[in-house]
Amino acid sequence: MYVAAIGLLAISAIAVTPSLAAEDAVVIPPPAVDVQNASGIQTAVLAGGCFWGVQGVFQHTKGIVSAVSGYSGGKKTTADYRMVSTGTTGHAESVEVKFDPKKISYGKVLQIFFSVAHDPTQLNRQGPDTGTQYRSAIFTTSDEQKNVADAYIAQLNAAGVYKKPIVTKVGPLQGFFAAEAYHQDYLTLHPTQPYIAYNDIPKVENLKKIFAENYSAKPTLVSDIKATN
Repeated sequence: MYVAAIGLLAISAIAVTPSLAAEDAVVIPPPAVDVQNASGIQTAVLAGGCFWGVQGVFQHTKGIVSAVSGYSGGKKTTADYRMVSTGTTGHAESVEVKFDPKKISYGKVLQIFFSVAHDPTQLNRQGPDTGTQYRSAIFTTSDEQKNVADAYIAQLNAAGVYKKPIVTKVGPLQGFFAAEAYHQDYLTLHPTQPYIAYNDIPKVENLKKIFAENYSAKPTLVSDIKATN
């Protein structure tokens, strides 16, 4: 994504609108099956391309306690941006989303993930970024989460809401490793950076438009959470 951002510097003077986003939002039905009777802060770990945009979407979502960019799918020893960027570590750029189930359900988190955060039909890529580190994946923390995710993917495929089949992989979370500090809160800190303006700001705007009742104008930032701890 760094290379892509440099390549887009030449168009930085062009006004960007949601219709120019690398991936268009898709209006989809809510999951027919959801996690039941969850209590306490819950965790969802999601991979959908560059973590800057996915983090930004969930930081603007009501009920989210924190959204941290990081790496999942590989070993702790290779959870390093330069190593992950080679596409050989098994890691995917991911976001650890902690949420209050009294305010937002796991199913709603997945609906936002599939609708506005990324395109789940792209295999090992999102927008200008290619490689297994940009794959679409859901790392589940319980059997119930896995059942809900599998059922939702089957539901969406059956409904034909996408032009192509969903390629999102669902599997148990083996570990989440937070990314380097300079990757955290990136969308908020660099809203006019060409990569962010073209690929990610439209995702937040689509969240506001499609999920108005779930949108929060004030983002829940990693830096704010650290400041209060």
